[in-house]
Amino acid sequence: MTVIVGLVQDGRVYLGGDSAGVSGLRITVRRDPKIFRNGPYAMGFTTSFRMGQLLHHAFKAPKPKGDLDRFMTTVFVDRLRKCLTDGGWARKDSEQEQAGTFLVGIQDRLFTVYDDYQIAEPADGYAAVGCGDEFALGALHATAGLDLKPRKRLRLALAAAGHHSAGVSAPFSYVTARKRPS
Repeated sequence: MTVIVGLVQDGRVYLGGDSAGVSGLRITVRRDPKIFRNGPYAMGFTTSFRMGQLLHHAFKAPKPKGDLDRFMTTVFVDRLRKCLTDGGWARKDSEQEQAGTFLVGIQDRLFTVYDDYQIAEPADGYAAVGCGDEFALGALHATAGLDLKPRKRLRLALAAAGHHSAGVSAPFSYVTARKRPS
């Protein structure tokens, strides 16, 4: 299920996401958002609506301090792990914790958080997660040099994923991370 796309452009992070809830061959268009703001962060999730609800409503997003790479891989992930564990979502398999996958935009940086809590930052300045990610990534790559506004690029990526993936459905929604404080 899902496609969440993220893009860094003009010193900000822009996210877009679909509305599909998929179970087997059944699809439900959901009203609850897959993308949202939490404190200074823009977030968009795949994997589980329960995980997304915890990220949106229970996660006390820590304010970034110092070296953002170090902060995200330590303070942010530690707070995330606690939230998901307390909310009954985190899993343990062979003594390794696992969660889900989502995008996080903070200021002018875009990160993917994978199910093993690794933090990845794409060199291309864009990322996508979910079952429609490959279609969305192709559209983001193809529009990279076309001088399009960020929302237009996201709209094209979401439309490509919606056209080619049975697990992606409109309506699409968008959110922007706050700018870096001056």
